[in-house]
Amino acid sequence: MYFKTTDNQDLYYEIRGNTKSAKSLLFLNGVVQNTAAWNLITPSFENDYRIILCDFIFQGQSGKKGEYRDFDQHAEDIFGLITFLKIPKITLIGISYGSLVAQNFAVNYPERLDKLVLLSSFANKTPYFEAMNLGWQRALQTGGFSLFLDVMLPNVLSEEYFDHPLLPIHALKMARESMGLEASSIEKLMRATQERGDYRPYLKIVKSPTLIIHGEKDSLVTVAMGKALAGSIANSRFEIIQKAGHTLNLEAVEQSVALIKRFL
Repeated sequence: MYFKTTDNQDLYYEIRGNTKSAKSLLFLNGVVQNTAAWNLITPSFENDYRIILCDFIFQGQSGKKGEYRDFDQHAEDIFGLITFLKIPKITLIGISYGSLVAQNFAVNYPERLDKLVLLSSFANKTPYFEAMNLGWQRALQTGGFSLFLDVMLPNVLSEEYFDHPLLPIHALKMARESMGLEASSIEKLMRATQERGDYRPYLKIVKSPTLIIHGEKDSLVTVAMGKALAGSIANSRFEIIQKAGHTLNLEAVEQSVALIKRFL
């Protein structure tokens, strides 16, 4: 299904689970993910919650036109979607890129937020993080999406996952490549992160109960960055999943589900 954004873009969304439930969970993707990224997570919540999934503009089945979007614009798209669906309050569950959109939503639309779950999230960037992102950008520009994946995957999956993959790495690459992601769209998404400043001061106003989940072995977004985020949100709980990397909705499904369920 599609929702028209304020600038007439098509935002793709899906509804699953208990559509009669008064409680709704909206899952927000990582930068090169789409709605399928949550297929291992959502079944655990479908009996009790209405589940909403969407692709950001420039992602998946959503529109690809126009210039890049900053995180305020992405948050506005989410606000428009839940308003269109007549959802008064939402619980947002976002990973990485999606968690940044969730942060901006929490700041800009506090009256529409019930609870907040941030996986592999951060509010400030480090020189090491920016160096890795520069490597991703250069790989995308010189070798396209295939080289981009070769450079990116060791940053977002733990050594433990490479040793014991749920989905073999070659199959994971093939699945990502089959998504038909365009280099120009990925660059537009990455630009939002590149131009985002330190967001910690803005998060001081967030009052909604917040759960922050981090992988112990996340080399892209370090545990220290996750703790800095937690220190910026007064009503937050910080949890670490041992031996897990950045892509928690793939390599730490059982642990993530258990933590989210307990929090909800």
